[in-house]
Amino acid sequence: MRYAQGGGLTAERQQFREEVRLKAAERFAQGEATSVIAKVLRVNVRSVQRWRQKWEEGGPRALRSRGPASLPRLSQEQFAQLEAELAKGPAAHGWEDQRWTLARIKTVIGRCFHMAYTIQGVRKLLARNGWSWQVPARRAMERDDETVAGWVKEVWPCAEVSRRPVEPGSSSRTKPDSP
Repeated sequence: MRYAQGGGLTAERQQFREEVRLKAAERFAQGEATSVIAKVLRVNVRSVQRWRQKWEEGGPRALRSRGPASLPRLSQEQFAQLEAELAKGPAAHGWEDQRWTLARIKTVIGRCFHMAYTIQGVRKLLARNGWSWQVPARRAMERDDETVAGWVKEVWPCAEVSRRPVEPGSSSRTKPDSP
């Protein structure tokens, strides 16, 4: 997967790509052609051209990885605390229904950690930590499962009409009663 958990490259993948760039730097020093390097390393010629330009300006150090583009603003401990708050449910935070929306999670983050996130930032934060978009089960809080089970067992079979005719039929549309 190119972007693991929706949050950029994994550390292993970053290291692999850096090794490819450093192998290209060794070949630059040997004077190999760009197209040959691209073919051997199985990368795009344009990428090798960009690497060569950086290498000429700053040497092999210019091809080293600079790390992730951005670091998460919430630490793992803070995210664990956020998960605990979300597990309490929306009612514990003042909302009447049982739905977590990105806007509500953004509000909880602001209240608990005094940080301002955008809606898209909240979505990326949740995706990076393995959360996915879910639709809640539509069940009333007052629902009595025993009563529902009894209704399904006793009333529903009487109300349900059989869709198949009892007598044998014919597959012909024009002569339904033909032998």
